[in-house]
Amino acid sequence: MSGTLLVTGGAGFIGAAVVEEALAAGWRVRVLDSLRADVHGRTNPVHPEAEFVLGDVRDDSAVRQALRGVDAVSHQAAKVGLGLGIRDAPDYVSSNSLGTATLLAAMAEAGVARLVLASSMVVYGEGLYLDGDRRVQPPPRSREDLEAGRFDPISERTGEPLRAITIPEDQPCDPRNVYAATKLEQELLARAWVHGGGRAAMLRYHNVYGPRMPHGTPYAGVASLFRSALERGDAPRVFEDGRQRRDFIHVHDIARANIAALGWTATAPPEAARAFNVATGEPHTIGEFADGLATAFGSTIPPRTGEFRMGDVRHITASAVRIREELGWHAQVAFDEGVREFALEPLRPQVEG
Repeated sequence: MSGTLLVTGGAGFIGAAVVEEALAAGWRVRVLDSLRADVHGRTNPVHPEAEFVLGDVRDDSAVRQALRGVDAVSHQAAKVGLGLGIRDAPDYVSSNSLGTATLLAAMAEAGVARLVLASSMVVYGEGLYLDGDRRVQPPPRSREDLEAGRFDPISERTGEPLRAITIPEDQPCDPRNVYAATKLEQELLARAWVHGGGRAAMLRYHNVYGPRMPHGTPYAGVASLFRSALERGDAPRVFEDGRQRRDFIHVHDIARANIAALGWTATAPPEAARAFNVATGEPHTIGEFADGLATAFGSTIPPRTGEFRMGDVRHITASAVRIREELGWHAQVAFDEGVREFALEPLRPQVEG
């Protein structure tokens, strides 16, 4: 494979892994990153073999400069995580929605027709369940049920807990927080952009973990928060009963999925836009992840606190059939091996502020 790849957010946790994988696959790589302090902290390594453009994806002039001579784009730049609440909404919308719109407009003008977009499992909202033999996506759980320790969504028909199943890409989206809404808007913008002849692979990442994750911040994922707690000598706070199911996917597998998706954009017909779950297809509970980390770290098994956050989803796990059949990709890092290694791998330095 040859050509020049622009990786937006290429100094970040996932972006840096994509840069490394792309270089290994034979791409010339250019990175566009703003190095914003609330994400990167004090050190911001960019791979020495990649060209670096310092700039914000919302800055049209910086984006135009970064797109010169580019054959494809891996768009990783985004404000991630659930943040601190609705007061974060303007920054999420600006960083994610406006940033993507600015990039796509510049790509259309520059004639760059191949895009891999970092999307997220959060676009689905709550996961998919069986109510008898009927597939359902339940509404948000009530405070009354959560306070009573009834964590699993309840069938309105029988009053019994619903049974979680894996969610395919054709399931209707139901974003339930600002971050999720902006990730879905990024997908919708990409779908509008392809009508000019582009090709967009939209990768819905599930629970990503691995080396160089950001240290625990309000924007970090549960893997980083658990690991940061253990480094401080604290037990991770495992909310609810710890039985929430997720699909934990290693960042090296995420990077490989990006390269596979770039290959798809080279052969897909014009105006193609396709969503792919990037996941192992083998769910584990949040409690299992916390226990594995604590054991590898030499700590005691973390207690289940019974705490909850309104708006959190109970189970969200992915079908990985489409990405395996259409991109020829499958996860290579096993859960137990990845968690053991993650327990001892370095995180990014603590973000100041």
